[in-house]
Amino acid sequence: MHRPVPPHLILASSSMTRLQMLRSAGLTVEAMPARVDEDAVKRAMVSEGANPRDVADALADGKARKVAGKQGGLVLGCDQVLAFEGEVLSKPENVEDAKVQLLRLGGQRHMLFSSAVIYEDAKPVWRHVGVARMHMRAPSPGYLEDYLDRNWDSVRHSVGGYKVEEEGARLFTRIEGDQFTVLGMPLLEILSYLVLRGTLSA
Repeated sequence: MHRPVPPHLILASSSMTRLQMLRSAGLTVEAMPARVDEDAVKRAMVSEGANPRDVADALADGKARKVAGKQGGLVLGCDQVLAFEGEVLSKPENVEDAKVQLLRLGGQRHMLFSSAVIYEDAKPVWRHVGVARMHMRAPSPGYLEDYLDRNWDSVRHSVGGYKVEEEGARLFTRIEGDQFTVLGMPLLEILSYLVLRGTLSA
């Protein structure tokens, strides 16, 4: 009789992208989405003058803390924040919002802050915020309309209104930072911590 393998991590998220990244790296992971009002937290922190890095960290912490209060073991919370000219931008609500945002970002550099916080026995034991610097070309309005028409169902939940692992790569001239951070999770740093504490072998 095969006994179930206990999970290395509980992922406090419903993100299939993050779940797949962890599983592809060989981790046994269970997803347990946290119900956190991310927009309310973000608005409150921005109104108090918090910087984008701290906003990202607080959102990840809130998710991990929420699930860790009900679940033992290691709980991982993650989030991603887009910062442009000191402003924290939110996910576009519709295609028109996405077009306006992408036109605003065009020809400029913005930053993605991908945060991760791990709780053990309802206490935070590790945290990290990865940074990626995104250099976007200046796309034509016509191309953006076509791009969003083709890809809206895929990018609608992306904070930037794009996915660089898909056609969104055409929007950029240069990216500084690792691919995992761009996708929304500092995977290499998470794996290094798990190896260091003996949870994973390497």
